[in-house]
Order: sequence, then structure tokens, then C-alpha cells
Amino acid sequence: MADIMKVKTIKKRLKTIPNLPDYGKFCKTFKWTDAKKDVEWVDNRINAAYNAVDKHVKTWRKNKVALYWISETDEKKFTFFELHKLSNKFANVLKKLGIKKGDRVFIFLPRVPELYVSFLGTLKTGAIAGTMFAAFGSKALEDRLGDSGAKVLITNTELKSRVYEAKKNLPELKHIIIIDVDKPKISGEISYKAAMEKASDKFVAKQMHPEDYAFMLYTSGTTGRPKGVMHAHVAIIQEHATAKWVLDLKDDDVYWCTADPGWVTGIAYGILGSWSNGASSVVYEGRFEPEKWYDIIEKYRVTVWYTAPTAIRMLMRAGLKATRKYDFSSLRHICSVGEPLNPEPIFWGMKAFGLPFHDNWWQTETGGILIANYPCMDIRAGSMGKPIPGIKAAIVDDNGKKLGPHMEGNLAIIPPWPSMMRKIWKNEKKYKSYFMGKYYISGDRAWTDKDGYFWFIGRADDVIKTAGERVGPFEVESALIEHHAIAEAGVIGKPDPLRGEIIKAFIVLKVGFKPSKALEEDIKVFIKKRLAGHAYPREIEFMVALPKTQSGKIMRRMLKAKELGLPIGDTSTLEKY
Repeated sequence: MADIMKVKTIKKRLKTIPNLPDYGKFCKTFKWTDAKKDVEWVDNRINAAYNAVDKHVKTWRKNKVALYWISETDEKKFTFFELHKLSNKFANVLKKLGIKKGDRVFIFLPRVPELYVSFLGTLKTGAIAGTMFAAFGSKALEDRLGDSGAKVLITNTELKSRVYEAKKNLPELKHIIIIDVDKPKISGEISYKAAMEKASDKFVAKQMHPEDYAFMLYTSGTTGRPKGVMHAHVAIIQEHATAKWVLDLKDDDVYWCTADPGWVTGIAYGILGSWSNGASSVVYEGRFEPEKWYDIIEKYRVTVWYTAPTAIRMLMRAGLKATRKYDFSSLRHICSVGEPLNPEPIFWGMKAFGLPFHDNWWQTETGGILIANYPCMDIRAGSMGKPIPGIKAAIVDDNGKKLGPHMEGNLAIIPPWPSMMRKIWKNEKKYKSYFMGKYYISGDRAWTDKDGYFWFIGRADDVIKTAGERVGPFEVESALIEHHAIAEAGVIGKPDPLRGEIIKAFIVLKVGFKPSKALEEDIKVFIKKRLAGHAYPREIEFMVALPKTQSGKIMRRMLKAKELGLPIGDTSTLEKY
């Protein structure tokens, strides 16, 4: 079994009474019909953007700051009432263009206020919003805009050249809205500023059937083009509930989700679920710099922080000394998502901020958090935690048979749940491939302990079989970054005629350390002592950086393809270095 690392438990540390005070008791009686009451409905219809912003305009939150926007050179703030009016204006801009329910409207922008306004405005009209990372190249844009049949694109002058490289292959793209020009000179372009100035700030958000689509996101795989994952307006129920239970958002919180809305976290917990709970959100557009991030936490008195393991490891790389200049007393709850969180960053969080990071698990396809570590629970370092109320998760074998504790298998969920994807755009076969019997099969391998905590092993394709033993890359990576010289690590299985596969580690060193044979041997001995004789990397390659997606996931398949000289598949979501 893969649980060969000693489990360390972190006792809960509560600064306030959590929204979910007793996980076990709450799960026994909870039903999704209960969560329906926490969002607003109009004649059994719902609109996610209305719930995120408009409903607050009728309350004391009307003039509360919803968005603190920060760039490297500027700062702005927007109240819920201001976002309400601006998104109404954008909805009217789309209406004037003839956009109607079901039309696709895509956003290709950095994290600027116009991104958030146009996303909300699109949902208010009943159209389907799509978001794309500002790092995408022309081929990635062509794949997404072409497959979706997008009619409108919102972008800026810096990014639009990439759009025009693909434009000849996008016959359905009729309008390009440019946010930073007053008078566009190209036919089909529209000035955002001019259109917004003319538009009325009065608009009644279209209340939708719960199953009507709200937004779509394209995810990449090892083969083929990216696939369009569709989410419905009813997803707001789960996004609201999990922002309340897992992120523990309250009215007086200043909340920072570091995710870009090109990634599902940036939508579910950077726009919809967080604002639905009435939290004030911080958005930072600038480049990653540890001291800038620390300055934001201190200056804006951030209370709840939701970030990614890669970002945490990059902060670790900068060292604890950098944290000592700042006041983090405002922080009361910190969380992580994007890929499994190794134990070492959890303990580092306690040294740096006086708090442990709470990991949680979900996917683009699940639309919301499904398994988590909650403020009211002890953390078992390295565990994904326990399923959210209303979710039944299991470990099953390849035939769909449920397995018992400490048995490795497929992480599976019993559908439905509110934020579950409703389809893969124009690909019913792909959608059906996610399901086996009564289960949604996540593609992740995991196991449970006797107390119901779930533990990640790796993607099904990533699990290494060496000398008859199965090894999860995550546990080896977790052990590697405990080494004093290692900042990041990615692990793959490499074919070997004797052992079937051997473990190969790709390693990024901390500042001040240099590759050497002596260091390689020291690392191997270090892992042998912490794991098992079969679980150490027989080969080590030092790298300047590991390939990652925009959301921070280490792309092990690219490491493997590089090692074996294989095609690397779609790389449109790859982070640019």
C-alpha cells in the first residue's frame, strides 16, 4: 500500500467559530435541498451572477467593497452596487449586439476589472461565458473559440494580435470588444469604453432554468484537442455552500483567491461562490513576487487566503526570513488547491503564518470542492480530507467494486451533485467515458484510512509499478521536498527491462545549492530512509523549472514525454516561463 510515510496530525486551531462547527453531525442530516435555501430563486429559476452580486444590492452589503483590485502600478475598489451597475451595463452592451440565451461570449484578458464585469454581465443575459488565460497563443485561442462557436470576444490591444492570427478560421466570431481603445479602426471591433458609456445601468438579470449553462472551461489532455466542460447556473448552490464550509467565508472577511478566472477555481471561488457569500475579495494582477504577496496580505488585512501548492513552494523557496518583515495577524484561515499539497508546505505555513494550509480536492469537471480539510477538523498532513456534506465518495477497483480502507483504487463519486459538469461541448462520447455504473470516475488513484480521510496517490496514468510494487508519484515528491536542498520535484516511472519501471525524479534546487553527484546520492539515501527501499529515485535530473499548467499542476506527462521522446499532447495550458 502507498501509505508508507508516517502520518502527522495537526490539531485544529480556531480563531473564530467555523461556519461548519461539527462536520460529522452536520453530514448526518444534510440534504442538498437545505443548501438551495442559501441562494436566491425567482419562481424556481436562478441566475448565478444575480446571486453573486445583485442580491446584495437589496441588503446592507450594497455599499460594501466587493473587489479590491491591485496591479503593479494602480489600486481600485468596487462596491457590490458598483459591480451591479457595471455588469448591468455590459449586459446591455451584449443585448444591443443581439446576444441571446445560449450564445457563447469569451473573455481573453489578464486579471483586470473588465474581466469580472464582463463575466457577470454575460451570465445576466443568459449567454454562456468562457474564460481564457492571457498567456494563450493563437492555436489555443483558435481551438477554444472555434469549437465553442463564440460570437463575442472581450480582449485588449496587447492580446488581440493573437486573436487575429486565428481570426480567419473563426467564422462565427462576429464582434471583438477591446477594453482599452476609444475608437477602434478595424471592422468588427468595438470600444468597451464607448459602448459602456452609452449603455443603461438598468438590467434585470435573466432568471434561468437551473440546468441552463452558465459558463464553460476548456481542459487539456494528453491527446486530442481541449474539451469544453459545461457548468449550469445551479452550480452556484455548491459553490456558495463550499465557500461557506471549506473556505469559511464570513461577512467581515477580506478574502484573497490567487487563481486566475481562466481556471475553474478563479470562477467558482474567485467570482461566484465567494461573492455569493458577501465576502470582500482581493484580486492582484501583477507578477508573482513573495514580498509583494506578503505586502498585500498585510496592507489589505487579508483574513482568508486560497492559493496553490506551487505558489506555496515558491514562497518556501524565498525562505522564512522574507516573512519576518510582515504582519500576518489578520490571517485566520489558509487553504490550498490545484494539485495535492505535500505535508512539508503545511508545516511551513505554521512557521511562516502561524496557520496550517488546508488542502482540498476537486476538478474542472466537478465544478466545486468535493473533498476537503475543514477548520473544525484535525489535519492529517498530506490527506485530501473528507467529502463535503452531500457527497458520497468511494475507492473502487477497475470494475467499479467498492474497496475497503488502505486499498488503492480509483477515486469515485456518486452523482449527481449541483456543480457537476452537465456535458462536454459537442462530445457526448467523451462525457459518457467519465462514468462507470453508478460512479463518476475521477481519473485519480487514492485510498482511504479507517477514519474516512482520503489520500491521493496520483493520476491513474502516473502511478509507477517498480519491481512488482506500486508507488504513487505524490508520496515520493512529498518526501523529496522535505530535503533541505530541494524546492520542487516531479516524479515519473521510466521503463526498465529488469524492474518494469524505475523512479526518476526531476528536481529544482533551492537558491544556494548546485547539482552534483554527491547531492544526488544524498537525496537517494534521504528518500530510502523516509519511504522504502523500492520507492527511491534511481535516476535524478536537475532542472531550472518544472513544466506546469497555468493552475500550477506539475505536468508529469510532459516530463515523461521528454524522457521517452514521445509526443507531448496539448500544451495550451502550459505556464510560460
